Amino acid sequence: MHLHDAILLFLAAMAAGALNSVAGGGGFIAFPALLLTGMPPINANATNTIALWPGTVASTGAYRREFGDARLWRQMMPLMLVSLLGSLAGAKILLRTPQATFMRMVPWLLLGATILFAFGGVVTSWIKRHTGEHRHASKAALAGITLLQFAVAIYIGFFGAGAGILMLALFAIMGLENIHTMNAFKTLLASCANGIAVVAFILAKAIVWPQAILMVAGAILGGYGGAWYAQKLEQSVVRGLVILIGASMTAYFFWKG
Repeated sequence: MHLHDAILLFLAAMAAGALNSVAGGGGFIAFPALLLTGMPPINANATNTIALWPGTVASTGAYRREFGDARLWRQMMPLMLVSLLGSLAGAKILLRTPQATFMRMVPWLLLGATILFAFGGVVTSWIKRHTGEHRHASKAALAGITLLQFAVAIYIGFFGAGAGILMLALFAIMGLENIHTMNAFKTLLASCANGIAVVAFILAKAIVWPQAILMVAGAILGGYGGAWYAQKLEQSVVRGLVILIGASMTAYFFWKG
């Protein structure tokens, strides 16, 4: 690893950790940065996953007060199970995808994730408009939500950017009323899904460890700083920056392809 690549990856991981602590979307910086250093795309995706995963786990701990509802845990357990199974399946699909094929998919994946992130505010507004009603999903609806979460988890294991928006929408359909509780379980399920993907990537020896360790340190530092400044920043401005970065990276990889 050249010095200039090390500096790029450390700064990218710091920025990604900071963005994730404020508005999400850190993968739009960390993953392309790995590609720009010449790392093969599947290895870059695996390395990016492990680099940003500790920050997600730490965020779950910050939401610990939201996990006290036993009834809600009973509803979430099937989602947690399918998150593990789906993410494992997604990681396996990724590992069996040829590098060249995945590289051709990268701009489309970035485009889809950018669109999801861009319309996340619309989803959040819709959620807030429906959080004043006490609603419960039927058993049939819960079964359907579980299947949809399985599909989301496959996407998390395969690529993952923007998946949090999809999970928030599923939780709204379930009848969850507290946005903080929804964010707590979104982070928990993402931690579980990415954790099992990390295990699959480690066993497949897909992670490039020097870059991964460097980026873990950068992401932790950036996440700490981002959390400290979070209340002083306008999230709309940060979200706009993430969308701009995502759109720029999408355009670049379409042009490069």
